[in-house]
Amino acid sequence: MNEPVKVIGAGLAGCEAAWQLAQTGIETRLYEMKPRIMSPAHIYPGFAELVCSNSLRGNDLSNAVGLLKEEMRRWDSLIIKTADETKIPAGGALAVDREKFSASVTEKIINHPNIKIIENEVSEIPPGNVIIATGPLTSDLLAEQIAKLFPDNKMLNFFDSAAPIVTAESIDMNFAYCASRYDKGEADYINCPMTREEYTEFYNELINAETAPVHGFEKNLVFEGCIPIEVMAKRGEDTMRFGPLKPVGLKNPKTGKTPYAVIQLRKDNIEGTLYNLVGFQTHLKFAEQKRILNIIPALKNADIVRYGVMHRNTYIDSPGLLDRYYRLKLNTQIRFAGQITGVEGYVESAASGLLAGIETGREIKKLSALDFPSETAIGALALYISTGAVSRFQPMNINFGIIKPLDIRIKDKKSKNLAIAERSLLITKKMIENR
Repeated sequence: MNEPVKVIGAGLAGCEAAWQLAQTGIETRLYEMKPRIMSPAHIYPGFAELVCSNSLRGNDLSNAVGLLKEEMRRWDSLIIKTADETKIPAGGALAVDREKFSASVTEKIINHPNIKIIENEVSEIPPGNVIIATGPLTSDLLAEQIAKLFPDNKMLNFFDSAAPIVTAESIDMNFAYCASRYDKGEADYINCPMTREEYTEFYNELINAETAPVHGFEKNLVFEGCIPIEVMAKRGEDTMRFGPLKPVGLKNPKTGKTPYAVIQLRKDNIEGTLYNLVGFQTHLKFAEQKRILNIIPALKNADIVRYGVMHRNTYIDSPGLLDRYYRLKLNTQIRFAGQITGVEGYVESAASGLLAGIETGREIKKLSALDFPSETAIGALALYISTGAVSRFQPMNINFGIIKPLDIRIKDKKSKNLAIAERSLLITKKMIENR
Protein backbone atom coordinates (compact mmCIF):
# COMPACT_ATOMS: atom_id res chain seq x y z
CA MET A 1 0.00 0.00 0.00
CA ASN A 2 1.30 3.45 -0.93
CA GLU A 3 2.12 6.01 1.72
CA PRO A 4 -0.38 8.91 1.88
CA VAL A 5 0.44 11.96 -0.19
CA LYS A 6 1.08 15.01 1.98
CA VAL A 7 -0.42 18.28 0.77
CA ILE A 8 0.80 21.32 2.68
CA GLY A 9 -1.61 24.24 2.71
CA ALA A 10 -5.42 24.24 2.45
CA GLY A 11 -5.79 27.21 0.16
CA LEU A 12 -7.30 26.98 -3.32
CA ALA A 13 -4.40 25.00 -4.80
CA GLY A 14 -3.96 22.68 -1.82
CA CYS A 15 -7.65 21.85 -1.56
CA GLU A 16 -7.88 21.22 -5.30
CA ALA A 17 -4.79 18.98 -5.28
CA ALA A 18 -6.06 17.02 -2.26
CA TRP A 19 -9.48 16.64 -3.87
CA GLN A 20 -8.10 15.34 -7.17
CA LEU A 21 -5.93 12.79 -5.32
CA ALA A 22 -8.71 11.68 -3.00
CA GLN A 23 -11.22 11.30 -5.83
CA THR A 24 -9.00 8.61 -7.35
CA GLY A 25 -8.82 6.69 -4.08
CA ILE A 26 -5.42 7.94 -2.93
CA GLU A 27 -5.00 8.55 0.79
CA THR A 28 -4.13 12.19 1.38
CA ARG A 29 -2.95 14.17 4.40
CA LEU A 30 -3.81 17.85 4.18
CA TYR A 31 -1.76 20.08 6.50
CA GLU A 32 -3.11 23.50 7.47
CA MET A 33 -1.91 25.84 10.23
CA LYS A 34 -5.22 27.75 10.48
CA PRO A 35 -6.99 28.38 12.76
CA ARG A 36 -4.17 27.82 15.27
CA ILE A 37 -1.94 30.26 13.42
CA MET A 38 -3.37 33.00 11.22
CA SER A 39 -1.43 35.05 8.69
CA PRO A 40 -1.87 38.86 8.67
CA ALA A 41 -4.19 38.65 5.64
CA HIS A 42 -6.50 35.81 6.73
CA ILE A 43 -9.80 36.27 8.58
CA TYR A 44 -11.83 33.05 8.27
CA PRO A 45 -10.81 29.81 10.02
CA GLY A 46 -11.87 27.67 7.05
CA PHE A 47 -10.07 26.48 3.94
CA ALA A 48 -9.82 28.13 0.51
CA GLU A 49 -10.15 31.66 1.87
CA LEU A 50 -10.31 34.37 -0.76
CA VAL A 51 -8.01 37.01 0.69
CA CYS A 52 -8.32 39.75 -1.92
CA SER A 53 -11.27 40.04 -4.31
CA ASN A 54 -14.27 37.71 -4.24
CA SER A 55 -14.27 37.52 -8.04
CA LEU A 56 -12.86 34.67 -10.09
CA ARG A 57 -13.03 37.00 -13.08
CA GLY A 58 -14.70 36.53 -16.47
CA ASN A 59 -16.78 33.51 -17.48
CA ASP A 60 -16.93 34.03 -21.24
CA LEU A 61 -14.91 31.59 -23.38
CA SER A 62 -13.45 34.51 -25.34
CA ASN A 63 -11.65 35.35 -22.10
CA ALA A 64 -8.65 33.14 -21.23
CA VAL A 65 -9.66 32.77 -17.58
CA GLY A 66 -13.16 31.80 -18.74
CA LEU A 67 -11.61 29.02 -20.81
CA LEU A 68 -9.45 27.92 -17.86
CA LYS A 69 -12.53 27.66 -15.64
CA GLU A 70 -14.42 25.62 -18.23
CA GLU A 71 -11.52 23.19 -18.63
CA MET A 72 -11.45 22.79 -14.85
CA ARG A 73 -15.19 22.13 -14.69
CA ARG A 74 -14.68 19.23 -17.05
CA TRP A 75 -11.94 17.84 -14.82
CA ASP A 76 -14.30 17.83 -11.80
CA SER A 77 -12.65 20.80 -10.11
CA LEU A 78 -13.70 21.20 -6.49
CA ILE A 79 -12.93 24.92 -6.54
CA ILE A 80 -14.89 25.78 -9.68
CA LYS A 81 -17.82 23.53 -8.73
CA THR A 82 -18.06 25.23 -5.33
CA ALA A 83 -17.71 28.67 -6.90
CA ASP A 84 -20.62 27.89 -9.22
CA GLU A 85 -22.67 26.76 -6.20
CA THR A 86 -21.95 29.90 -4.15
CA LYS A 87 -21.92 32.50 -6.93
CA ILE A 88 -23.50 35.90 -6.57
CA PRO A 89 -24.55 38.33 -9.33
CA ALA A 90 -21.54 40.04 -10.92
CA GLY A 91 -22.37 40.68 -14.57
CA GLY A 92 -20.10 38.61 -16.79
CA ALA A 93 -17.80 37.61 -13.94
CA LEU A 94 -17.94 34.63 -11.58
CA ALA A 95 -18.00 36.14 -8.11
CA VAL A 96 -18.79 34.25 -4.91
CA ASP A 97 -19.99 34.76 -1.38
CA ARG A 98 -16.52 34.36 0.10
CA GLU A 99 -17.68 33.08 3.51
CA LYS A 100 -20.08 30.49 2.06
CA PHE A 101 -17.48 29.48 -0.54
CA SER A 102 -14.84 28.82 2.12
CA ALA A 103 -17.32 26.99 4.36
CA SER A 104 -18.49 24.75 1.52
CA VAL A 105 -14.97 23.83 0.38
CA THR A 106 -14.02 23.12 4.00
CA GLU A 107 -17.02 20.87 4.53
CA LYS A 108 -16.36 18.86 1.35
CA ILE A 109 -12.69 18.40 2.18
CA ILE A 110 -13.27 17.43 5.83
CA ASN A 111 -15.97 14.91 4.91
CA HIS A 112 -14.01 13.18 2.15
CA PRO A 113 -13.12 9.66 3.34
CA ASN A 114 -9.68 9.73 1.70
CA ILE A 115 -8.55 13.04 3.23
CA LYS A 116 -7.24 13.48 6.76
CA ILE A 117 -6.69 16.99 8.09
CA ILE A 118 -3.57 17.76 10.12
CA GLU A 119 -4.00 21.08 11.97
CA ASN A 120 -0.42 22.09 12.43
CA GLU A 121 2.21 24.47 11.07
CA VAL A 122 4.72 22.59 8.92
CA SER A 123 8.26 23.69 9.65
CA GLU A 124 10.06 20.87 7.81
CA ILE A 125 9.23 19.24 4.48
CA PRO A 126 8.09 15.67 5.19
CA PRO A 127 9.47 12.65 3.28
CA GLY A 128 7.62 10.89 0.45
CA ASN A 129 5.26 12.43 -2.08
CA VAL A 130 4.58 16.02 -1.10
CA ILE A 131 2.69 18.88 -2.73
CA ILE A 132 3.66 22.24 -1.26
CA ALA A 133 0.74 24.61 -1.76
CA THR A 134 1.33 27.09 1.03
CA GLY A 135 0.61 30.04 -1.17
CA PRO A 136 2.10 33.52 -1.23
CA LEU A 137 1.73 33.78 2.55
CA THR A 138 4.05 30.87 3.33
CA SER A 139 5.23 31.03 6.94
CA ASP A 140 8.80 32.12 7.55
CA LEU A 141 9.78 28.76 9.05
CA LEU A 142 8.65 26.77 6.02
CA ALA A 143 9.94 29.36 3.55
CA GLU A 144 13.42 28.88 4.98
CA GLN A 145 13.17 25.13 4.42
CA ILE A 146 11.83 25.57 0.89
CA ALA A 147 14.64 27.96 -0.01
CA LYS A 148 17.19 25.29 0.94
CA LEU A 149 15.83 23.06 -1.84
CA PHE A 150 17.06 25.42 -4.54
CA PRO A 151 20.44 26.53 -5.83
CA ASP A 152 21.09 30.09 -4.62
CA ASN A 153 17.93 29.95 -2.43
CA LYS A 154 15.71 31.21 -5.25
CA MET A 155 12.75 32.57 -3.28
CA LEU A 156 11.30 35.81 -4.63
CA ASN A 157 8.81 38.32 -3.26
CA PHE A 158 6.31 40.88 -4.41
CA PHE A 159 3.53 42.76 -2.64
CA ASP A 160 -0.20 42.26 -3.08
CA SER A 161 -3.13 44.23 -1.71
CA ALA A 162 -6.85 43.94 -0.95
CA ALA A 163 -9.75 46.36 -1.26
CA PRO A 164 -12.05 47.63 1.50
CA ILE A 165 -15.53 46.14 2.09
CA VAL A 166 -18.48 48.32 3.15
CA THR A 167 -22.00 47.60 4.37
CA ALA A 168 -24.82 47.99 1.86
CA GLU A 169 -26.96 50.03 4.24
CA SER A 170 -24.24 52.66 4.57
CA ILE A 171 -24.15 53.39 0.81
CA ASP A 172 -26.13 56.53 0.02
CA MET A 173 -28.22 55.48 -3.01
CA ASN A 174 -29.29 59.11 -3.52
CA PHE A 175 -25.85 59.52 -5.07
CA ALA A 176 -25.46 56.01 -6.57
CA TYR A 177 -27.20 53.81 -9.13
CA CYS A 178 -27.27 50.14 -10.14
CA ALA A 179 -25.96 49.12 -13.55
CA SER A 180 -23.59 46.82 -15.38
CA ARG A 181 -21.25 48.27 -17.98
CA TYR A 182 -23.02 48.82 -21.32
CA ASP A 183 -26.17 47.33 -19.67
CA LYS A 184 -24.80 43.82 -20.23
CA GLY A 185 -26.68 41.32 -18.09
CA GLU A 186 -28.35 42.33 -14.85
CA ALA A 187 -27.58 45.59 -13.02
CA ASP A 188 -25.28 43.79 -10.61
CA TYR A 189 -23.00 46.67 -9.58
CA ILE A 190 -23.63 49.73 -7.46
CA ASN A 191 -21.99 52.68 -9.20
CA CYS A 192 -20.73 55.69 -7.26
CA PRO A 193 -20.32 58.57 -9.74
CA MET A 194 -18.16 61.65 -9.35
CA THR A 195 -18.15 64.97 -11.13
CA ARG A 196 -14.89 66.43 -12.37
CA GLU A 197 -14.65 68.64 -9.29
CA GLU A 198 -15.36 65.75 -6.94
CA TYR A 199 -12.84 63.55 -8.72
CA THR A 200 -10.16 66.25 -8.59
CA GLU A 201 -10.61 66.62 -4.82
CA PHE A 202 -10.58 62.82 -4.41
CA TYR A 203 -7.43 62.49 -6.54
CA ASN A 204 -5.50 65.22 -4.72
CA GLU A 205 -6.34 63.81 -1.31
CA LEU A 206 -5.48 60.27 -2.44
CA ILE A 207 -2.00 61.03 -3.76
CA ASN A 208 -1.15 62.88 -0.56
CA ALA A 209 -2.68 60.36 1.86
CA GLU A 210 -0.49 58.53 4.36
CA THR A 211 0.23 54.87 3.68
CA ALA A 212 1.02 52.18 6.22
CA PRO A 213 4.69 51.14 6.22
CA VAL A 214 5.63 47.84 4.57
CA HIS A 215 9.03 46.38 5.35
CA GLY A 216 11.13 46.08 2.23
CA PHE A 217 8.47 47.66 -0.03
CA GLU A 218 10.91 49.84 -1.94
CA LYS A 219 13.06 46.85 -2.86
CA ASN A 220 10.27 44.64 -4.16
CA LEU A 221 7.62 44.46 -6.85
CA VAL A 222 3.92 45.20 -6.66
CA PHE A 223 1.87 42.86 -8.86
CA GLU A 224 0.20 44.98 -11.55
CA GLY A 225 -3.09 43.11 -11.30
CA CYS A 226 -3.52 44.22 -7.67
CA ILE A 227 -1.67 47.52 -7.62
CA PRO A 228 -2.78 49.82 -4.76
CA ILE A 229 -5.08 52.58 -5.94
CA GLU A 230 -2.82 55.25 -4.40
CA VAL A 231 0.15 53.94 -6.40
CA MET A 232 -1.94 53.98 -9.57
CA ALA A 233 -3.08 57.54 -8.87
CA LYS A 234 0.50 58.78 -8.63
CA ARG A 235 1.10 57.65 -12.22
CA GLY A 236 -1.11 60.45 -13.48
CA GLU A 237 -4.36 62.23 -12.75
CA ASP A 238 -6.33 60.29 -15.39
CA THR A 239 -4.79 56.86 -14.81
CA MET A 240 -7.64 55.72 -12.54
CA ARG A 241 -10.23 57.05 -15.01
CA PHE A 242 -8.83 54.74 -17.68
CA GLY A 243 -8.62 51.88 -15.17
CA PRO A 244 -10.91 50.81 -12.31
CA LEU A 245 -12.72 54.17 -12.17
CA LYS A 246 -13.51 54.12 -15.90
CA PRO A 247 -17.00 55.62 -16.50
CA VAL A 248 -17.42 54.37 -20.09
CA GLY A 249 -20.64 52.38 -20.56
CA LEU A 250 -22.03 53.40 -17.16
CA LYS A 251 -24.50 56.17 -18.01
CA ASN A 252 -26.25 57.51 -14.94
CA PRO A 253 -30.03 56.96 -15.38
CA LYS A 254 -30.73 59.82 -12.96
CA THR A 255 -28.99 62.38 -15.17
CA GLY A 256 -28.86 60.63 -18.54
CA LYS A 257 -25.15 61.44 -18.70
CA THR A 258 -21.90 59.53 -18.33
CA PRO A 259 -20.12 60.56 -15.11
CA TYR A 260 -16.56 61.88 -15.06
CA ALA A 261 -15.45 58.89 -12.97
CA VAL A 262 -17.18 55.93 -11.30
CA ILE A 263 -16.25 53.67 -8.41
CA GLN A 264 -18.02 50.33 -8.76
CA LEU A 265 -19.14 48.21 -5.83
CA ARG A 266 -19.71 44.46 -6.18
CA LYS A 267 -21.64 42.18 -3.81
CA ASP A 268 -19.41 40.34 -1.39
CA ASN A 269 -22.06 37.97 -0.03
CA ILE A 270 -25.24 36.31 -1.31
CA GLU A 271 -27.47 38.37 1.01
CA GLY A 272 -26.15 41.59 -0.53
CA THR A 273 -25.38 43.14 2.85
CA LEU A 274 -21.69 43.67 2.04
CA TYR A 275 -20.03 45.23 -1.00
CA ASN A 276 -16.37 45.45 -2.00
CA LEU A 277 -14.81 48.29 -3.98
CA VAL A 278 -13.82 46.92 -7.38
CA GLY A 279 -10.19 47.58 -8.28
CA PHE A 280 -9.71 49.65 -5.13
CA GLN A 281 -6.89 47.71 -3.50
CA THR A 282 -5.12 49.97 -1.06
CA HIS A 283 -2.55 50.15 1.69
CA LEU A 284 -3.45 53.52 3.12
CA LYS A 285 -3.62 53.78 6.89
CA PHE A 286 -7.09 52.82 8.11
CA ALA A 287 -8.03 56.33 9.16
CA GLU A 288 -6.93 57.63 5.77
CA GLN A 289 -9.00 55.01 3.96
CA LYS A 290 -12.14 56.15 5.74
CA ARG A 291 -11.34 59.83 5.15
CA ILE A 292 -10.69 59.31 1.43
CA LEU A 293 -13.78 57.14 0.85
CA ASN A 294 -15.97 59.69 2.60
CA ILE A 295 -15.04 62.21 -0.10
CA ILE A 296 -17.09 60.12 -2.59
CA PRO A 297 -20.71 61.36 -2.33
CA ALA A 298 -22.29 57.88 -2.26
CA LEU A 299 -19.78 56.73 0.37
CA LYS A 300 -19.81 59.78 2.61
CA ASN A 301 -21.21 57.65 5.44
CA ALA A 302 -19.59 54.35 4.44
CA ASP A 303 -19.28 51.78 7.20
CA ILE A 304 -16.04 49.91 6.45
CA VAL A 305 -16.14 46.36 7.84
CA ARG A 306 -12.80 45.35 6.36
CA TYR A 307 -10.05 47.78 5.48
CA GLY A 308 -7.66 47.34 2.59
CA VAL A 309 -4.32 45.74 3.45
CA MET A 310 -1.04 44.94 1.73
CA HIS A 311 0.84 41.72 2.31
CA ARG A 312 4.01 40.06 1.11
CA ASN A 313 3.68 37.33 -1.49
CA THR A 314 6.39 34.72 -1.78
CA TYR A 315 7.05 32.68 -4.91
CA ILE A 316 9.85 30.58 -6.32
CA ASP A 317 11.87 31.18 -9.45
CA SER A 318 10.06 28.29 -11.14
CA PRO A 319 11.65 28.22 -14.62
CA GLY A 320 14.54 25.82 -14.41
CA LEU A 321 13.42 24.54 -10.99
CA LEU A 322 10.08 22.89 -11.82
CA ASP A 323 8.92 20.70 -14.69
CA ARG A 324 5.55 20.72 -16.47
CA TYR A 325 4.07 18.56 -13.70
CA TYR A 326 5.04 21.16 -11.06
CA ARG A 327 7.68 18.69 -9.81
CA LEU A 328 10.97 19.84 -8.38
CA LYS A 329 13.58 18.69 -10.89
CA LEU A 330 16.11 17.98 -8.15
CA ASN A 331 13.61 15.84 -6.20
CA THR A 332 10.58 14.67 -8.20
CA GLN A 333 8.72 13.49 -5.11
CA ILE A 334 8.26 17.16 -4.20
CA ARG A 335 5.73 19.17 -6.15
CA PHE A 336 4.56 22.76 -5.79
CA ALA A 337 1.15 24.25 -6.57
CA GLY A 338 -0.56 27.61 -6.35
CA GLN A 339 0.79 31.12 -6.26
CA ILE A 340 4.06 30.00 -4.73
CA THR A 341 4.91 28.69 -8.24
CA GLY A 342 4.41 32.10 -9.83
CA VAL A 343 0.96 31.55 -11.30
CA GLU A 344 -1.17 34.56 -10.40
CA GLY A 345 -4.87 34.54 -9.59
CA TYR A 346 -7.39 32.38 -7.80
CA VAL A 347 -8.34 30.27 -10.81
CA GLU A 348 -4.74 29.83 -11.94
CA SER A 349 -3.73 28.70 -8.46
CA ALA A 350 -6.50 26.11 -8.33
CA ALA A 351 -5.63 24.95 -11.86
CA SER A 352 -2.04 24.24 -10.82
CA GLY A 353 -3.33 22.24 -7.86
CA LEU A 354 -5.63 20.31 -10.19
CA LEU A 355 -2.78 19.38 -12.52
CA ALA A 356 -0.40 18.54 -9.68
CA GLY A 357 -3.01 16.35 -8.00
CA ILE A 358 -3.98 14.50 -11.18
CA GLU A 359 -0.41 13.85 -12.32
CA THR A 360 0.77 12.84 -8.83
CA GLY A 361 -2.05 10.33 -8.64
CA ARG A 362 -1.23 8.88 -12.03
CA GLU A 363 2.44 8.56 -11.14
CA ILE A 364 1.61 6.73 -7.90
CA LYS A 365 -0.69 4.36 -9.80
CA LYS A 366 2.05 3.84 -12.40
CA LEU A 367 -0.06 5.32 -15.19
CA SER A 368 1.44 7.42 -17.96
CA ALA A 369 1.36 11.20 -17.48
CA LEU A 370 -1.47 13.08 -19.19
CA ASP A 371 0.93 15.80 -20.35
CA PHE A 372 -1.61 18.63 -20.56
CA PRO A 373 -0.64 20.22 -23.90
CA SER A 374 0.03 23.87 -24.69
CA GLU A 375 -3.24 24.02 -26.65
CA THR A 376 -5.07 23.91 -23.30
CA ALA A 377 -5.10 26.70 -20.73
CA ILE A 378 -4.16 24.30 -17.91
CA GLY A 379 -1.20 22.98 -19.88
CA ALA A 380 -0.07 26.37 -21.19
CA LEU A 381 0.07 27.74 -17.65
CA ALA A 382 2.22 24.82 -16.44
CA LEU A 383 4.53 25.14 -19.42
CA TYR A 384 4.88 28.89 -18.90
CA ILE A 385 6.17 28.52 -15.35
CA SER A 386 8.48 25.61 -16.22
CA THR A 387 10.13 26.40 -19.55
CA GLY A 388 12.49 29.17 -18.53
CA ALA A 389 11.61 31.05 -21.73
CA VAL A 390 11.40 34.44 -19.99
CA SER A 391 14.47 36.42 -18.95
CA ARG A 392 12.83 37.88 -15.83
CA PHE A 393 10.26 35.60 -14.27
CA GLN A 394 7.28 37.32 -12.67
CA PRO A 395 3.82 36.14 -11.59
CA MET A 396 1.38 35.94 -14.50
CA ASN A 397 -2.34 35.40 -15.05
CA ILE A 398 -3.55 33.04 -17.76
CA ASN A 399 -3.81 34.74 -21.17
CA PHE A 400 -4.21 33.67 -24.77
CA GLY A 401 -0.65 34.81 -25.47
CA ILE A 402 0.80 31.74 -23.73
CA ILE A 403 -1.61 29.25 -25.35
CA LYS A 404 -0.40 27.67 -28.61
CA PRO A 405 -1.65 29.74 -31.59
CA LEU A 406 -4.05 28.41 -34.20
CA ASP A 407 -2.76 27.04 -37.49
CA ILE A 408 -5.06 29.42 -39.35
CA ARG A 409 -5.25 33.21 -39.20
CA ILE A 410 -8.42 34.79 -37.82
CA LYS A 411 -8.43 38.59 -37.77
CA ASP A 412 -11.30 39.17 -35.36
CA LYS A 413 -9.88 38.83 -31.83
CA LYS A 414 -13.02 37.45 -30.20
CA SER A 415 -13.56 34.92 -32.99
CA LYS A 416 -9.92 33.85 -32.74
CA ASN A 417 -10.15 33.39 -28.98
CA LEU A 418 -13.35 31.38 -29.29
CA ALA A 419 -11.68 29.15 -31.89
CA ILE A 420 -8.76 28.57 -29.50
CA ALA A 421 -11.25 27.73 -26.74
CA GLU A 422 -13.16 25.32 -28.98
CA ARG A 423 -9.92 23.53 -29.88
CA SER A 424 -8.90 23.36 -26.23
CA LEU A 425 -12.21 21.91 -25.06
CA LEU A 426 -12.15 19.30 -27.83
CA ILE A 427 -8.66 18.23 -26.69
CA THR A 428 -9.86 18.22 -23.06
CA LYS A 429 -12.81 15.99 -23.98
CA LYS A 430 -10.51 13.46 -25.67
CA MET A 431 -8.07 13.53 -22.72
CA ILE A 432 -10.86 12.77 -20.26
CA GLU A 433 -12.28 9.98 -22.43
CA ASN A 434 -8.85 8.33 -22.88
CA ARG A 435 -7.35 8.76 -19.41
